[in-house]
Order: sequence, then structure tokens, then C-alpha cells
Amino acid sequence: MSLSRRKTLALIGGGTILAAGGWTGHVATRSPDKALAPWRVAGGYDEPRRFALSYAILAPNPHNRQPWLAELVGDDTVILHRDRTLNLPETDPNDRQLTIGMGCFLEGLDIAASARGFKLETTLFPEGEDGPTARIVFQPGAERSPLFDHMLDRRSCKEPFEDRAIPEELAFGLQAMADIVTDPDTVTALRDLTWRAWKVEAETPRTHRESVELMRLGKSEIEANPDGIDLGGGMLELLITFGMLSRQAQLDPTSTSYQQGFAIYQEMLAATPAYAVVTTAGNTRDHQIGAGRQWMRLNLATTGLGLSLHPVSQALQEYPEMAEHRQSAHDLLAEPGHTVQMIGRLGFGPAKPPAPRWPLENKIL
Repeated sequence: MSLSRRKTLALIGGGTILAAGGWTGHVATRSPDKALAPWRVAGGYDEPRRFALSYAILAPNPHNRQPWLAELVGDDTVILHRDRTLNLPETDPNDRQLTIGMGCFLEGLDIAASARGFKLETTLFPEGEDGPTARIVFQPGAERSPLFDHMLDRRSCKEPFEDRAIPEELAFGLQAMADIVTDPDTVTALRDLTWRAWKVEAETPRTHRESVELMRLGKSEIEANPDGIDLGGGMLELLITFGMLSRQAQLDPTSTSYQQGFAIYQEMLAATPAYAVVTTAGNTRDHQIGAGRQWMRLNLATTGLGLSLHPVSQALQEYPEMAEHRQSAHDLLAEPGHTVQMIGRLGFGPAKPPAPRWPLENKIL
């Protein structure tokens, strides 16, 4: 996550620090280039499975845990595992969100394989839900997916969106992948719901602590452990350098850092002209994988249309303090018996850098 100069100055209370000692030059050197390298080298593999995997590891996933592990078997097979040491027991106690992330990975793998002319024969949970997530066999004969063109440009944009409506023709073109919500009353209701749900997560000590413990503060931490919630690069490095952004401050509701974080997030959530919602007829692991596949296609399609997408699914989390908001989300967005799997802000947002990733070699068993 990066922070604009204006917001950074608001946090540090003025420009005096910037003026002292050439700190602007220091900031310019703090991009975590090593952690961003997987985006630059994606596709640089001759072997078809590694080629496709180098793109799949760029998929969106909760808290950027990157829980996937790929086992290469024979000449044409991948056994996909989910690393359970990367679970989110407080915010995702049933592993639903992590399973959706695995679905994003599988769809990215499928799309990337198509660029080399391979189709994938995928068997989900071949040994049951406690075993591998999927057994995937590469077979020749696929047509190249047009979504492949957007894989390196895909982002989750955590910034305020422009104050302009989504054109009807763009919204209509996305309806096959999600319910696109543009009705003003429903948009207003979702702005309120997503803000109240975010506050529950931030104000519940154990769920907030889970996120804070996964924060990577500054270039050194991000490059040493390029998963979790990255807070570095650009102006954020100043806050970290001067001790104004720390885990201790983020855990203290009375700190300026914590309170300003609230204000920044509220501003971001309020600046949302539309939403994308993914629902499924049930809530099995297969449904969750399917929702992740759908979300990945949606994220790539919105990228191709010049739109920005940002998941804001806190209201769907399955711990007791969130139950009221989860029910409200289902009352508002789902048919009886169906499950809302993902809620995302949709609009026109600024260009953002990619999120850090582990190298492919770290994700192959």
C-alpha cells in the first residue's frame, strides 16, 4: 500500500521533516523492487507449467497471504496445495476467503496456460477437503483467453474513486461475472454497510491484531517477507523512519496513526460510485473456488475496461461480532439460501503499483 504526499503530510503535521536532510531523495530509493520482481519476470519460463504458474502467483488473495504451493508431477501435472500455516483464524475462521483466493489462483493458471495453447483438466479436492486443493493436468488444445492481456496490469485499488458513474455499457458487459450495483439507494446502503463492517474488524482487538501482525513496514520488511499487508514505498517510508507508523501505534486506538487511518479509510469507502457482488447458490468449497474464479475474471475484465476494483468483504466474515452485518449483506444482496461471497468497490481509480509477491521458486514444492 502506498500513501499520497498530501496524506503523509497530514499525518506528520506539515512539511518540516521533508525539508530537513534531503528526505525526498531517501523516499525515492525505498521501492521494494526485489518483492515486485515476480511481476517483471512472469512468463519467463519455457516449461508450460512454470510459465502458467509464474502468472498464477500474481492472483489476488486475502491479506496477500499467497497460500498456494504447487507440486510438479511427471511432465504434465500440478498438484495444488493450500499452505495451512498461512491461515487467518480470526478474520477467516472457516477458511472461506482463503479458498476463494485459491480459486483466483486456479483461474489465473487456466488463463495463463491458454496463452501457451494448453487447456487444464482440473479435479478439485481429489483426496477430500483436507487434502490438496486440486489436481491439474495440462493438455494441448486451448484458445488464448483475451483476459491474459491484462494479467500484469491487474490491481486491487485501495484509493478513493473518481466522482463519476460507471457507463451503462461497461456495467452491462460485466454482468456475466458479477452483479453490478449502480442503483443510488443500494450504493448508499453498501457504502454505509462496508464502513460499519470495516469498523467492526478494526475495533475488535483480536481481528485487528491479526491484520497488524501481518503488516510489513518499510522496504526491508517487505523484501524479507513479501506477503501480508505491505506498508512501504514512497511517502510511507517517512512515517516509518520517524516512528510515526508502527505496529504499536496501529494497536493503540488513541494514537494519531490509528485515528488518521480511520479517516483515510472512511474517505476511501465513501468515494465509491458502484459495487460488484459475487454470489453463489451454496457455500461448499466448490462454490467458494468458483467464486474465486469468477472474481479473477472480473478483476481482469475491469482492468481491460479501464476500471478499478477493490474487495471490501469485511461484512461477509464469519466471526460473532460480524454476524449482524453479514446478515444485512445477505438481506440486501442475495436470494434466500444463496451466499454472498465477495463485495467489491467499482469505479475509476488512480494507477497503482503491484503488490509484493514471493518468487515462483518459493511456491514450488
